[in-house]
Amino acid sequence: MPAQEPGLVRHDAGRFSIVCDPADEPLARALLASAAERDTFPGLPRPRQAVTVMIAPDAGRFRRWAGSGAPEWGAAVAFPALRQIVMQGRSANTSAGDPVAVLRHELAHLALHEALGDKPPRWFDEGYASYAAGEWGRDEYLATSLALVVRRGRSLEAVDSGFASGALAAEASYALAYRAVAEMASLDQERGLTLLFQYWQETPRLDAAMRLAYGITLDGFEKRWQQRTGLRYGALALAADLTLATLVLLALLGPLWWMRRRRDRQRLAAMRAADAAAEQRDRESAIDALLREIGPVGDSPTE
Repeated sequence: MPAQEPGLVRHDAGRFSIVCDPADEPLARALLASAAERDTFPGLPRPRQAVTVMIAPDAGRFRRWAGSGAPEWGAAVAFPALRQIVMQGRSANTSAGDPVAVLRHELAHLALHEALGDKPPRWFDEGYASYAAGEWGRDEYLATSLALVVRRGRSLEAVDSGFASGALAAEASYALAYRAVAEMASLDQERGLTLLFQYWQETPRLDAAMRLAYGITLDGFEKRWQQRTGLRYGALALAADLTLATLVLLALLGPLWWMRRRRDRQRLAAMRAADAAAEQRDRESAIDALLREIGPVGDSPTE
């Protein structure tokens, strides 16, 4: 186990333990403090299970600790059955995101699993983790995605499959899953997801829990989510795409316009030079004609 590797240190606070390289101890202390301070999750009872967080000091060990099943673009991975989380440490690049938010996301997976086991489908699991972590940036993706405009009928089942279809498809699935759970929580303005989780603990099916909590079937909710998401973000996504298309068009036509403008300036300069030369020739011709009429200076008739 990584915790047994030489050179690693362990920090404990409440139900949390963090195993890390000594160089990552400042990060570990900050994560421990944040996890202990915000140890509740929307709609769920307060978690009780102990959790071990392993901060990988480099990319190689992150891959080894996370295992072959972890996506290559992932910044962290949770193992609910083991109550463990593996995440990147100081060597992570900017795409890994805020480590506090990343840990909160993974802890939400564990809290959901502690309460409901394997009942939640993938889209709900990921959507809830994003919702609990306050990942508002998911909405920004929806507001700039043309795919949302042309594929408004995307089902929750398709969202599930998107998580295993590469980084771009997964990003869309995360955003849509987040929006689905946020939309579900908005069905009860006072209690959010609380009643849903209570009824879901008593029944194996999400559809039955939704009927009891919100008076709506899962199919009915799916249609509502599709319509409201399309209406809310479709126009924004289309506008963003048109703006992008305009920028691309300008980028393509800009050099052509500049070259034509340069040719026009060169042509105008040549015309001006030709006009000036012609004007100079006309002036010289007029002077020569005048001198011929006057004749040589001093050549006047004698008496």
